[in-house]
Amino acid sequence: MIVQRNGVEATTADLAPLAFAGYAHFTAMQVRDGRTRGLDLHLDRLRRASHELFGRALQDDVVREHLRTALAAGPADVSLRATVYSGADDAPLDLLVRTGPPASPPVGPLALAVVPYERYLPAVKHVGEVAKSHVLRVAARDGFDDAAFVDRAGRLTEASIWNLAFWDGSAVVWPVADVLGGVTMGILRRRLAALGLPQRDAEVRPSDLPALAGAVVLNSWTPGVPVGRVGATPLPDAPGFVAALHEAYATEPLTAP
Repeated sequence: MIVQRNGVEATTADLAPLAFAGYAHFTAMQVRDGRTRGLDLHLDRLRRASHELFGRALQDDVVREHLRTALAAGPADVSLRATVYSGADDAPLDLLVRTGPPASPPVGPLALAVVPYERYLPAVKHVGEVAKSHVLRVAARDGFDDAAFVDRAGRLTEASIWNLAFWDGSAVVWPVADVLGGVTMGILRRRLAALGLPQRDAEVRPSDLPALAGAVVLNSWTPGVPVGRVGATPLPDAPGFVAALHEAYATEPLTAP
C-alpha cells in the first residue's frame, strides 16, 4: 500500500488531522497499467466537492501531479483513493492518495434490503458515514448482500456504495432522486448516448419493480452487477442489459493522470 500526502510519503502526524476530524471528501478509481477511465469526471468531482466543503479547490494539474507520483511508487494495477481535506479552516487543502490491490466486484445476482435512508450532502462523496455502513451490516445480518435506500418520498435512490440502474426492456432507467452521481454512472451516461442506446430518468419506487425487466448496481469496481431481488421483489435476469453496460463502459478510453 502506498499512502502519500501532497506527493510525499505520509506520516502519522500527517494522517492524524484527517483521522480525528473526519471532514473530507474523496474519489475512488481502478487503475490499470497506470491509467483509469473517466479521469475528467474524477477531477470534476473533487473540484466541485472542495468548493462545497471548503469554498476553494486544488488545481487539476496539482491533483494530477500527486496522482502520478503515487502511481509511480507502486504497481501498474491498483485501487486508488484520493482524499481532500484541510487541517484548519484557513489552511491550504491537502490531498491524500492511497493505493492498494485492485478490487474485484461481486458476481451477483445480489439481494438488496430496502432501507429508509438519506445521505447528508448526497452530491458529495464525503467520509465518515456511520449510518450507511450500519445499515449495510444490518442488511448482511438479515441475509441480504447489500441495502438499497429509499428516501422520504418512497423513491429508490442508491445502495451502500453503489449507484442503481434499471432496465425497462428497452431503455436504461436512472433513478430520479438526490443521489451521489458516480463516475462510472457518468461514464455510462455519455457512452450509452454516444452509442445511441436508449436511457431515461424516472422516479422508481419499490412498487414499480415488478414492471421492470432487470437491475444492476455499479461503482468504480464495475459498470454492472446483476440484482436478483430488492426486498421481497424478485427481478428477472437481464444478461443483455448487463452486457450492454459493460460494452458501453469498455468504449471509454483509459487515460493516465
